[in-house]
Amino acid sequence: MSVRIDVVLVRPKEDGNVGAVARVARNFGAERLTLVAPRARVGAEARRRAMGGLEILRGARRLPAVSDATRDADLVVGTTDLSTGRSTAYLRRSVSPERLGEVLRTVEGRVALLFGPEDNGLSREELAGCDLLVHIPARREFPTLNLSHAAGIVLYAVHRARGPTDPESTPAPETLELNGREKELFLERLTELLTRIGYPAHKRRGLILLFRRVLGRSTPTEAEYRMMLGLFKSLGRAMDRGSSHGRK
Repeated sequence: MSVRIDVVLVRPKEDGNVGAVARVARNFGAERLTLVAPRARVGAEARRRAMGGLEILRGARRLPAVSDATRDADLVVGTTDLSTGRSTAYLRRSVSPERLGEVLRTVEGRVALLFGPEDNGLSREELAGCDLLVHIPARREFPTLNLSHAAGIVLYAVHRARGPTDPESTPAPETLELNGREKELFLERLTELLTRIGYPAHKRRGLILLFRRVLGRSTPTEAEYRMMLGLFKSLGRAMDRGSSHGRK
């Protein structure tokens, strides 16, 4: 993935948000930060919040208009807190962050990712100038996210679309393989244990089904199954020892 991401903050209002955006831009590999007509001072609070993104913050461009910030962009992506599925409402037609990641995964060029000001977002004119809009689904009664949170979600989705083999990314969580054989062996050993302890026969079927559903939801690893099977083996040995002592 050789797409280059410019994060463009349009008329940002809060120092802390600017710094926090610089930090997540560094987290997820954005190349550049641009501030369009910023109302924030971009002072000590911004620097404090930027942390490891301080270099990006210090190198941020300050430009008077969105057109200046997007002049060298091959694709302009705007963010909106409102979205509609109506075919005639093209101004607010948008994609999800995940879909944006898929779109950008196989393209080359420079992408300007626009975020509007904290109080009222991008204007209608600014949205109309975007090639693509992205919307983060949220609760209908309160769909507006904090600026830095929105930037983090969108940048994360774009970053994750690079795939698990991206050398510039920290390792993704390992893929869990389903272990049907170990699952059935676990249920078999559980049935044997229930029989040995005298668990009521008419209740066993329901309990085994319950465990099958629990295991299906939790998808244990092979190592976890083996540990649980080891517990059953230990319980069986303990019961054998108890039986032999009783006979004596």
